[in-house]
Amino acid sequence: MTKTAEQTAESHVFEADVARLLHMMVHSVYSDRDVFLRELISNAADACEKLRYEAIETPSLVGADAENRITLTLDEENRQLVVEDNGIGMSRDEMIEALGTIARSGTRAFMERIEASKAAEGAQLIGQFGVGFYSCFMVAERVDVVSRRAGTQEAWTWTSDGKGSYSVSPATSLTEAPSRGTRIVLHLM
Repeated sequence: MTKTAEQTAESHVFEADVARLLHMMVHSVYSDRDVFLRELISNAADACEKLRYEAIETPSLVGADAENRITLTLDEENRQLVVEDNGIGMSRDEMIEALGTIARSGTRAFMERIEASKAAEGAQLIGQFGVGFYSCFMVAERVDVVSRRAGTQEAWTWTSDGKGSYSVSPATSLTEAPSRGTRIVLHLM
């Protein structure tokens, strides 16, 4: 992290009793440690679907990269697993809202907007309970999320060890951030 990024990093405390909830989730909600991968892929698929939906009204959000993509990369040497999508991505405020509050589902909010507008009857998205993302802390000692909201130039980094706080800062290198979408880097235990 550059000195400039360190100066602008914001530290936040999770809005729920994170230690207790994460412990309960890791030991009670999920019985299979591999579920984290399904949850992250489901979130990525939801992000691609959200982009498709928003691009109906604003086609420029898709740009030249029209095909939805979810990529998994394993770096055994550095003990990292990367899950990346080219979906809608998140702004700073969306990161704080979606990742900073356990048991708040961005998917649920999205579905409520769809239902309210009756624009997409029968649409069903995974992630209705808002805890799936946090299953990654079953296998990771730290998680970095780098995201750029479709249609924007800014990219943001969210980082946490899952023990009660997280930080949000501008991405240190905009060329390393996805051009659109989200990259989740799990630093495996």
